[in-house]
Amino acid sequence: MSKGITIKPPLTDSIVRSLKAGDEVKITGVIYTARDMAHKRLCEALDVGKELPFDLAGAVIYFCGPSPAKPGCVIGSAGPTTSSRMDPFSPKLIANGLKAMLGKGCRSDHVRNALKKYGAVHLSTLGGAGALLSKHIVSAEVLAYQDLGTEAVRKLEVVDFPAIVAYDSYGNTVYKEV
Repeated sequence: MSKGITIKPPLTDSIVRSLKAGDEVKITGVIYTARDMAHKRLCEALDVGKELPFDLAGAVIYFCGPSPAKPGCVIGSAGPTTSSRMDPFSPKLIANGLKAMLGKGCRSDHVRNALKKYGAVHLSTLGGAGALLSKHIVSAEVLAYQDLGTEAVRKLEVVDFPAIVAYDSYGNTVYKEV
């Protein structure tokens, strides 16, 4: 288990393949927020050949619906949501170039198989620590689906955003098998 590996999106296959379950990472660069309804829309757009609001190739999606920013702040509390809510959509996004997802909790076998097949990882960060995590976000911009409110797709610029590799691209996990 490595500690404090800095990763910078967009992620390459070699970066993803170098990450092992249990590695502590710090993300610096651009990541995107999307929750269930945004995931559904992204997949629907792929189904009909529409352009997505951002390039999936090497991207990191953070399962987050941040609270509104207080005056003088870039963003409000920005903690992770339950990852399994995105399980119906994640394999399609992974197959189209997504290299990492960031949330909390376990993923389905369907998602884990897609991680192995296409070479991607699932990262976990601390639930309940949204106020602390927001301090790693230096800019935030709504890119798409503004009608979803806090669940709109956002482009975030992050610095040293902390996470752990929960599922690596080889099928290993930090979670005990149930």
